[in-house]
Amino acid sequence: MRHPLLAAALCAGLAVSGLAAPAMAHPRLVSAKPADTTTASHVTEVSVTFSEPLMAAMSGMDLVMTGMPGMDHHQPMKMTGVKTSVAPDGVTLLAKVARPLPPGTYEADWHVVSTDTHRVTGKLTFTVK
Repeated sequence: MRHPLLAAALCAGLAVSGLAAPAMAHPRLVSAKPADTTTASHVTEVSVTFSEPLMAAMSGMDLVMTGMPGMDHHQPMKMTGVKTSVAPDGVTLLAKVARPLPPGTYEADWHVVSTDTHRVTGKLTFTVK
């Protein structure tokens, strides 16, 4: 290395800055309601809870009906009227609908951004009876 003192100073600076600021990890899904791959009834809200506080302006969820009883060739249909927000606890993303979801299969496609500013996406599937 041409500048060993510069390299040492940079390493020392990185070490000090690592001690001064906590390590940030991506938000990790902790729980969901309805839980992934379960069957529920009278669903008016889907919630996903994460390990870190969420940035509400950059987080959201879409609900898509992927199957309807008695209709074998039902095309996926994005549900309208879904209101998405971050709950007062700051770590739960909510998707609320005005009326209970009709019977069928659903995907909740979510995206969240926490204070580490990295976007994380995922989905859960559930059935409404």
